[in-house]
Amino acid sequence: MSSYLMGTYEVIVVGAGHAGCEAALATARMGKKTLILSMNLEAVAMLACNPSIGGTGKGHLVREIDALGGQMGLTIDKAFIQSRMLNTSKGPAVHSLRAQADKMLYHQEMKKTLEKQEMLDLKQGEVIDLLVEDGVVKGVIMNTGAKYLAQVVILATGTFLGSKIFIGDNNFLSGPNGMAPSISLAESLKGHGIELRRFKTGTPARVLGSTLDYDKMIEQPGDDEITPFSFMNDDLECEQVPCWLTYTNEKTHQIVRDNFHRSALFGGDIEGVGARYCPSIEDKVNRFADKERHQLFIEPEGLYTDEVYIQGMSTSLPEDVQDQFYRTIPGLENLKIVRPAYAIEYDCIDPLDLKLSLEHRKIANLFCAGQFNGSSGYEEAAAQGLIAGINASLKIDNKEPFIIDRSEAYIGVLIDDLVTKGTNEPYRIMTSRAEYRLLLRQDNADQRLTEKGYRVGLVSEERYQRYKERKQAIEDEISRLEKTIVTPSIANPFLNEIGSSEINRGVSLAQLLRRSEITYDLLEAIDPERIPLSRHVKTTVQVNIKYEGYISKQLTQIERFKKLEDMKLPEDLDYNNLHGLRIEARQKLSNIRPRSIGQASRISGVSPADINVLLIHLERMNRK
Repeated sequence: MSSYLMGTYEVIVVGAGHAGCEAALATARMGKKTLILSMNLEAVAMLACNPSIGGTGKGHLVREIDALGGQMGLTIDKAFIQSRMLNTSKGPAVHSLRAQADKMLYHQEMKKTLEKQEMLDLKQGEVIDLLVEDGVVKGVIMNTGAKYLAQVVILATGTFLGSKIFIGDNNFLSGPNGMAPSISLAESLKGHGIELRRFKTGTPARVLGSTLDYDKMIEQPGDDEITPFSFMNDDLECEQVPCWLTYTNEKTHQIVRDNFHRSALFGGDIEGVGARYCPSIEDKVNRFADKERHQLFIEPEGLYTDEVYIQGMSTSLPEDVQDQFYRTIPGLENLKIVRPAYAIEYDCIDPLDLKLSLEHRKIANLFCAGQFNGSSGYEEAAAQGLIAGINASLKIDNKEPFIIDRSEAYIGVLIDDLVTKGTNEPYRIMTSRAEYRLLLRQDNADQRLTEKGYRVGLVSEERYQRYKERKQAIEDEISRLEKTIVTPSIANPFLNEIGSSEINRGVSLAQLLRRSEITYDLLEAIDPERIPLSRHVKTTVQVNIKYEGYISKQLTQIERFKKLEDMKLPEDLDYNNLHGLRIEARQKLSNIRPRSIGQASRISGVSPADINVLLIHLERMNRK
């Protein structure tokens, strides 16, 4: 095929899903001339599966993306139709914001943002190959023969690479949501020595909401007080729409069991590994045979469509079986399916082939992000896209990569898990993966990360000033509460009223706030001096005071963690010549090439004895 030069850029981003959008916006905002390519412009920021952003663990990522100057939080704040804070009955570390999105509006808002961004060109076209010279990526080639050159390329292909749809015993090449798959690029990547593997995910049917009987379901309303995702928004207003809860039953499960042999999942057609934390209904019925029912959430896909999403009911069973088992569910007896459920299999890389910066180990200046790296979920993809974009920009400027560690953010946990531990299934972030989750709360994401985003040149001056004002307001209010003393005559009537024990001497407002039954808002009854504060500020003040002791302990743990992270390992260290290392450790360390002793200690197959060998070697090097 003849080719011709169509343009030269500093950065090219392949794919305009959630990873690609964040990556391209980051490089453009950091002053790099950027091209983002999408096979179909209707796929820009497409919510191909569930119509929501956030959720347990994932809400933390969205807040962190926002704190660093990313776009996802700002866009969902414009496109949400319901907002709920999850896990409010538990501690603040696991509180997670989740918003139902108008899918079309989310796509439109993000596409508009890309189109308006200076230094950024958005184009439709299919990339079929990379230009690689002497182990360094130089650009891309399109299926039209057009050639674009760049200093850095970011691959964010999502689930389009070599993608195949499965419905029953039928399968066909297709991307998600009926889009075209990317076939040629997958073969080209293999030709460049990039090893690919197969993963699988799935999505439930979409049905007409007007055919459902909501009287048989349990309403799931949004919160009375809406919490924004973006730290740039204090208050949001929206006429929220409800979601609905219903359940499968024994009839549903029996139909599924009777048709196991017709499922692509059990028929052997699917090669890829599926996500453990998002199983299909046949997988649930098979694995949890003792469970009498499984909950399903009925979620509207937008304000200007009658389509609704049946969360918790993905399947690869054929359409006739889908029609049967959906109709056994209360409220769904007369449903009309407009888009059948399906499983999708696609190519991705082994994330162990990536550095912590998300640059590929074998091809210089090639960065990778999103589901292409073996993760699942919009939020995980966007977080990786943002970091890949930042590091691509820094690489062009010959600056050190931007690395967030596990003690600083869920983004750090996500990327460290992927590139250090690897994954044998589509990776999903969860609060349980974060060792220091009391410090990595969603309410304080800006306090943890905005300064860092400002230093690398992504956070705007307006956002930075807003962060500083909020930081000062938090410090001032905590100090005031610690210094303000209330006497028994003032406090005890209030304490009696709320069922809290009396005091016999003057105590500070902060001391009272540490009581489990007292909140910052309740305390206002005996705190006439307080000034109006934003909800963001009040939340962080309350948590910092209530959990001061626990926070202090985690800070001590982080100090120990940082010592190991600060022990840097030379990039060119020859592990094969280190006496005392076991063979498996030599292989793993040589392949992954950890940046520090801390990262080395988290590699599967590297034992404490191997770490001691590395410590002794470092000590000898330091003496020399």
